[in-house]
Amino acid sequence: MKLTTRGHYSVKALLDLTLQPQYGPASVRAIAQRQGLPAPYLEKLLIEMRRAGLVTSVRGVQGGYRLGRSPSQISLGQILEAVGETVEPLPNHAPDEQQAGDWVTFTLWKRLSQKMKEALYSISLEDLYYDARSWQAAQGEAISFVV
Repeated sequence: MKLTTRGHYSVKALLDLTLQPQYGPASVRAIAQRQGLPAPYLEKLLIEMRRAGLVTSVRGVQGGYRLGRSPSQISLGQILEAVGETVEPLPNHAPDEQQAGDWVTFTLWKRLSQKMKEALYSISLEDLYYDARSWQAAQGEAISFVV
């Protein structure tokens, strides 16, 4: 599995929302500006995450997006799935009977894929937030940060 721009931007946006008082709301423009992301693309990702229930939208002048649930209840796997990222490293790969030696590799990748999927769904947004804070503290940077 490779974390593409879609997945990376989505995680950054949700981590940004964890920084907001009571987890939001924050405008797309504000998130994009803080994180250095293109606002139109970010809007599309947030719409996809809203459909998955990870964020909610708030209308009005002070509106924007906020987390749909607690950061501890949002997993990295859910974020990636919401924006169409695959969590399978070898989708559609199935060696045929003539490739018996390939079954060892296939079985290994299948098992690794399952472990990776389990890991992605066990890492919460809250875990990522605290990891980012710990890394920043180790670097000696100020408390506010770009994720």
